[in-house]
Amino acid sequence: MRALILLLIISCSVTAQTVKPGLNYTGGGLTKKQANELGSTLWQDCLSRLSAQLKGEWDSRELKVGSHSLKFKYKVAGQKPADGRSLYISMHGGGNATQELNDQQWNNQIRLYSPSEGVYVAPRAPTNTWNLWHEAHIDTLFDRLIAAAVAFEGVNPNKVYLMGYSAGGDGTYQLAPRMADRWAAAAMMAGHPNETSPLGLRNIGFTIHMGALDSAYKRNDIARRWSVILDSLSKDDPDGYKHFVQLHEGRGHWMNREDSVAVPWMAAFRRDPLPNRVVWKQDDVNHLSFYWLAVPPGSVKTGGEIVASYKGNEIDVTKNYSDSLIIRLNDKMVDLDKPVKLSYLGKQIFKGKLQRKASVIKNTIDERKDPELIFSSELIIVKGKVIK
Repeated sequence: MRALILLLIISCSVTAQTVKPGLNYTGGGLTKKQANELGSTLWQDCLSRLSAQLKGEWDSRELKVGSHSLKFKYKVAGQKPADGRSLYISMHGGGNATQELNDQQWNNQIRLYSPSEGVYVAPRAPTNTWNLWHEAHIDTLFDRLIAAAVAFEGVNPNKVYLMGYSAGGDGTYQLAPRMADRWAAAAMMAGHPNETSPLGLRNIGFTIHMGALDSAYKRNDIARRWSVILDSLSKDDPDGYKHFVQLHEGRGHWMNREDSVAVPWMAAFRRDPLPNRVVWKQDDVNHLSFYWLAVPPGSVKTGGEIVASYKGNEIDVTKNYSDSLIIRLNDKMVDLDKPVKLSYLGKQIFKGKLQRKASVIKNTIDERKDPELIFSSELIIVKGKVIK
């Protein structure tokens, strides 16, 4: 098992002075209004702390997590929209090569695409390995990059896009499904998926661009195969797996910038942070949370799959590998003033009202560092039974 991706290594700890007088921070049973006020207050405090902690790294264009650092270049285009800027994370090619070649690819990546609006970031991979964009440290570094862009450039976390060319395309194939709850859409150019699965792409836009003559490692044949797979997934689940695949005729590994059409295609998408159906398949780099689902560290299994959905106040878990599963809820998803029903693997195992808890609000802010992924209630399933 590869390393678990735990919490973004930034403190957003909350002190008693943080909370407005009159807000019940320590107890349960919050009203909807109290939960919203507390969530807003704690998020603003978290954002202030993020700004203070990340300012030096952002100014120096180098983010650090443990022994790894992520250097980056960026440019800003267009006027800032009323709902915040877009963020494009664009991964360079190279891979198993010298530092000089990977540096050259990095310097080229900042010039390769030009969104009409948004913050366009070209990071430099921390290593020079063949899998430089899908090693375990990348997920945490990209979480940190998104948090910094939200804090310093006014990025809307629902307008974050991932893209990459060649080895960067390998990274897109891998990171788009395993970090799908961070992206609005992703664009894969001239890469290879290796062992990854497309199942996690259910709630984002995903586009593939490949030279029709790019036969090295069978990249072109695999792109055609993924097109068929995505078509099938979309047919079986018409509300999910929005995709566009284009093989550029007469082009090899270099597509002569024809792949740049992927940028406006992605820009039409917005992330849905609370999708009514989630398909979560664990990659070999494990995650503990995905949209509104979570599992404890000891219950993670590489390749494990969870499928869950909600409609009205009814939640349905139709597939689960884990002995423990956490379902996170808020008032945007269900009416927490009314009873919630939970069906698990074909059997109803819970019906009742849930409390909005300050502890859940605080914990999800601390964990996700995302204003759109703040939850106030939880259902915890252990070995097929709900515990409270």
